[in-house]
Amino acid sequence: MAVTEMGLTTLGITFGYGVGSSKPASFTQLERIVSISELAVEPESIDVSCLEDFTSKFKPGRGSVTDSVPVTINLTDETEAQWDAVIAAYNGRSSGESMWFDTTVPGLTKATFFNAAPPANSPVPSMDQNAAFTATINLTVEDLVGWDTKVAF
Repeated sequence: MAVTEMGLTTLGITFGYGVGSSKPASFTQLERIVSISELAVEPESIDVSCLEDFTSKFKPGRGSVTDSVPVTINLTDETEAQWDAVIAAYNGRSSGESMWFDTTVPGLTKATFFNAAPPANSPVPSMDQNAAFTATINLTVEDLVGWDTKVAF
């Protein structure tokens, strides 16, 4: 079957968070997101070589998930307050609850989900002349959930 969609763009992507012991029924949208880094799974290899082998022999091992996801935001009083709310929600979790992040792309039937911890405090951004005032929030990945049914913001 031939692919009929030429490709998608990043226009209209939404990103948000929720807290729960399983995927929350709704998420709170975080606004003015500039970029979200890739959350990759790097396959590891297990060396099964023996003394008689003249070349290395490998078997597939577990996948190693990216340890952090940098999220760059346009920094304003409002976006800083949104991320303060993320940190407060994370700190207010009950036992057994995780912080969930949801990235929804228009044109896709599923969204991506991962569990992560925000930093303890909002970052102090770098400042350049004649540039957008942005900050990067580094989320520490706890689990890659992956693709699943979209959830409303």
